Amino acid sequence: MTNGKSIKKVAVFTSGGDAPGMNACVRAVVRTALYHGLQVTGIMRGYEGMIEGDFQNLTSQSVSNIIHRGGTILKTARSQRFRTEEGMQQAYRALRAERIDGVVAIGGDGTFKGATEFSNKYEIPFIGIPGTIDNDLFGTDFTIGYDTALNTVIEAIDKIRDTAQSHERLFFIEVMGRDAGFIALNAGIAAGAEAVLIPETVTDIRKLAEDLEGGWLRKKTSSIVIVAEGDDIGGAIEISNKVKELLPDKYDIRVTILGHIQRGGNPTCSDRVLASRLGHAAVEALIHGKSNMMVGTVHDKIHFTPFEKAVKHHVSVDSELLNLADVLSY
Repeated sequence: MTNGKSIKKVAVFTSGGDAPGMNACVRAVVRTALYHGLQVTGIMRGYEGMIEGDFQNLTSQSVSNIIHRGGTILKTARSQRFRTEEGMQQAYRALRAERIDGVVAIGGDGTFKGATEFSNKYEIPFIGIPGTIDNDLFGTDFTIGYDTALNTVIEAIDKIRDTAQSHERLFFIEVMGRDAGFIALNAGIAAGAEAVLIPETVTDIRKLAEDLEGGWLRKKTSSIVIVAEGDDIGGAIEISNKVKELLPDKYDIRVTILGHIQRGGNPTCSDRVLASRLGHAAVEALIHGKSNMMVGTVHDKIHFTPFEKAVKHHVSVDSELLNLADVLSY
């Protein structure tokens, strides 16, 4: 398949949770497409906007001065209607009416599941770009937004530790990670946490309490415990209450839930470069006839993974990092 015969107009959209670097990625998609003489359409509000035909023509000027901005200028939403046959048919008709020849989808596993089902029914090719702060997609070393979110979390933990030390407190800090503990684990190591609790491991409350008490006996007057929101016991509030029952007289316990602060902010250099590389590669992939694939980086090289493999295979946390977190917390 060659440019000019099949691909003349591409569309790009962002879907699911926003991630810092999405704007840099949109910019790269638009400018790469224009470089190759293609037209570019922006789909507003993800699959919901696709169904409603909420399209905007994008030019080089449309994406000026956005590379440094968090969030997404195309907006984002989750669409229940797109899960239905009627919704997909309506989206297909809208794309055809706009004369779209290929689509770049920036998002996470939900975005790619939708793209897989749609592409299996209709002939419009999709290329996916991993945009999620959780870094939990198979087929790429890093996802867009992960590095920025991680640095946001570390900065917050550093500030909380100042208070923990000043008041001799035990802080339970909840971070995002419903299904994956990459943010919690790496932030815990980088910020010197006394314990890290993640969905991939089973939390033993009694052992956690014993370890914290051991720290107290070694004259640790403050401690930080990082909790991924998807931990098997529950969130930071539930876990702190259970620890409080076991250590009623040892620590003054506090809980901080970082929440959506982790999604916002200007993307780091790493995320801007990654987003630019993947946006460029996605357009080139459409031009060369690729479809139903996610573009990522593996060992810092552009790598393509079929959608079904990207969403079905789970990324495992590094056992070496788990051991490192345990050792360095002593």
